[in-house]
Order: sequence, then structure tokens, then C-alpha cells
Amino acid sequence: MKFDIDVLIIFADKDNEKNKDQAGWVTQFKKFLDLMLSQVLGEKPSIMLKSEFDSMTSPKLDNAATLVSILSPDFIRSGQCLDNLETFYKAAEASGKNRNRVFKVFKAPLSLQEQPPRLRELIGYEMYQLDNETGEVREYTDYFSTDAERQYWMKMVDLAYDIYDTLAEMRGAGKTEVKNIHRRKTIYLAETGHDLSVQRNIIKRELQRHGYIVLPNKTLPDNIIEFERIVRRDIDEANLSIHLIGSAYGEIPEGADRSIVDLQNRYAAEKSHRVSKDEFTRLIWISPNLINASERQKAFIENIKRDTEAQEGAEILQTPLEDFKNIVREELMDSPEKSSLDETSGKSVYLVHDKVDANEVKPIIETIEKSGYKVLTPEFDGELLDLRQKHIENLRNFDSAIIYKGKVNDQWVRMKVLDLLKAPGFGRKKPIKGKAVVTTPGSQLNLDAFKNQNIRLVESDPRDTPQSIKSLLDEFNG
Repeated sequence: MKFDIDVLIIFADKDNEKNKDQAGWVTQFKKFLDLMLSQVLGEKPSIMLKSEFDSMTSPKLDNAATLVSILSPDFIRSGQCLDNLETFYKAAEASGKNRNRVFKVFKAPLSLQEQPPRLRELIGYEMYQLDNETGEVREYTDYFSTDAERQYWMKMVDLAYDIYDTLAEMRGAGKTEVKNIHRRKTIYLAETGHDLSVQRNIIKRELQRHGYIVLPNKTLPDNIIEFERIVRRDIDEANLSIHLIGSAYGEIPEGADRSIVDLQNRYAAEKSHRVSKDEFTRLIWISPNLINASERQKAFIENIKRDTEAQEGAEILQTPLEDFKNIVREELMDSPEKSSLDETSGKSVYLVHDKVDANEVKPIIETIEKSGYKVLTPEFDGELLDLRQKHIENLRNFDSAIIYKGKVNDQWVRMKVLDLLKAPGFGRKKPIKGKAVVTTPGSQLNLDAFKNQNIRLVESDPRDTPQSIKSLLDEFNG
């Protein structure tokens, strides 16, 4: 079935009110989703706000392949938003293609009971700022801050890939096949306290991008009977469970006296008693920094460390989280690029360019190599997700980065700059020595939005490029 619209966004009007000179929140969201989804799809998607959709001739909700609901208290109070959601679901059900077509994005926090019943089981994408110490919720105003880099953009990447999977399925292409069948393991990545939700999401994304099935894949119920049934079912399907334990004890389901963090660990421990280590293992990470932990959380952690039964089939680590993530990568995600990247000895330059500029960057590659550096470059042939994974590997491992703007437009450059800003979220450990955008004279590229990110803009005549690149490398490594 062919759809006129790839993504339709429904929202409460109040959630898109302009703030001074800044566009409304939903308008900004649409712009960023368009940028991200364009990169994942390899083409420009058709994304419309409901207000734009209504201006079409005889608009019908079944013309949209996917629906994104921007959830907030105002959305819940809007009869029109709820009617639109119900209409879309009924149209999807009538077509026989209703699976994974609806996505819920949180502009503000809502409890499970506050959410429309249709959406409660769906995994949500939280795009608001939450202060872990005070519990204060704020909207993002600076989309290029460190906080936005760790939360907003990580969720946007997840959403773009998940929409991509659905669009591929709706178009008949199906999801990208994983070539290495041994990687089709199922992993139970336990839900965490609020203080580790971002880190859990980063690990989840890495596992999924490497082809692992990650459970739970729905929002867990808030009553103990359904919670236990679903968690035990998911753990029974898993070959490995990963538990992240921080300062927050976690939410307590209705009818229970223990938190979801505690309960998930107990159910996994019980499975470890029933099966061999070849069938099921556990990795438990405990934060080294527990200054703000409650007495109950400290008692829970001490019990894990002392209790022989709780440790059954588990490896318990209390290390920096980055070290733990590296252990997960090494155990589960051996990369063919790893050995070659390790040989760069701290002297690697990621030259980010588009396929259309492949010939123009050859002198730059030659200059970098003659200067004693290893050049990392993007790949353009192969499966889309494989190419994206190579890009992510390069983002983790480069020392300096040069983005080349030749025949590409400004939007392409901004997307690549954003990728550099998001590199820590992909598991990068070492600092970036230098970042630059190299253009030809007269390009008039505007990088004002990134002026606080220490990105150099270098205009270089092709005849002077070798000397410009040498000077840039000297500056990066001075």
C-alpha cells in the first residue's frame, strides 16, 4: 500500500506556541526529525504537522504511514487529539497494517494511567529535561547543549531508526537482515532508576544497531501481577540480562514492596538457578558513586554483593560506566574495524565527506597520510545500517575530524556537525583534539549555531589545500 505521507505529527496547539524569536517546540521537533530521518532513509521523507495536513484537499488519516503523537498534559485534555489518535488506529486496523505505526513522544512527563489506553504499552521517547536531583522538568531551549546531546538527540536517533524500520516494512522491504546469525541473541536490558535512563538508552541503541533483540520492547505494567508475568516471560526468552544499578531505587509497582530494579534482578537470578551458564548469564553494573543513594538502595546493593543466591550466574562490576560499556562491547560486539583503528596510535583524522565529493577530497587524504596520520573515511556501498555503523565506529575512534563541504548543501554539513557533537553518546571515551569544516572560497557557510563547539571554519582554494590541511593538523596537535 502506498502512502502520501511518511510521518504525520499530532499535537496540542499550545505545545507549539512560539517562544520569543524561537519557533514552536513541535515545529523544531519536525525540523530535527526531518534532518535525522533524511540521513537514515537516504532520501527526504514526507513529514507533516496535523495543521498542515488539514489544509490538504480531502485529507484522510489513512494516507499517513506512521503517526507521531506529542504527549503532554495539553494533549490529554484535547478531545481533538484523542479523536485523531483513535481515528488513525481504526484506519490502520481496517487496513490490516497497524503494527508499529504509532510512536509516542513525551514533551512532558505523564504517568502510565494519564496516557491514552492505546499508547500505554508503547515504548516512549522522552524529549524533556529532568533534573535528577530536584525532579524539575524543563523544555529544551538550547538544542546543542551537553544535556541535549545526551538526551534529546539520542532519543531523536532512536525515533528516526524506529520509524525507518516501520517505513521499510510498510514499503515491503522488511527490516534490515543481520548477516551474522550468532548475533541474533536476545538480551534483557533491565529497566533502571531515573538516574540511569539515558545511559540505559545508549546501551540499548548500540545493542539494537548490532542486531540484538532487546527486551523489554514495551512499557512495563505498573501493577505487580502483570509486571511479573511480562518480565518473567521476557527473561525466559533472553540469553543474557544486563542490570544497571545506580543511586535511585526505582519505581515500585502497585501491589509490590520492591522496586522494578530489585524485582527484575530477582527474576533473572531465579532463572540462573534453573539453567546452565551456557544458556543464560547476567551482567550487573553497580555505580561507583552512590553518594545520593537512599538507605534502602544501599541495603539493596549490599545484599547483591553479599547474597550468594543473588550472584548466581552473574558477573558483578563496580567500575566507571564507560569501562562497563566497553566490556559489553568486547563481549558482544567484536568489530572488524577494531584492530585497524587501534593501530592509529592517537593519530587518526576522520575526513567526513559525501560521495559526490570523492574526487575532490583525494588531495586532502594524500596530505593527511603524508603528514603521518591515518585517515578514516565514510563508506558508501552496502546496507544502510552497516554504513551507519561504520560511521559510528569512526565517531568513537577518531582523534581529529575534518568535514569537507564541496557540492553538498549547508543542511548536510550541519547534520555532520551534529554527529560530531553526539559522538560521546555513541560510546566515545577520548577527547576530540580538533574539529573543522573545510570549504572552497565563497561558500558562505553559516556555523553560528555551533559557535560554542570549537569548530573551525577554513576556506581554502584547491591550490592551497595541502598547506591549509598541514596547518590545521599542526594546530590540532600543537
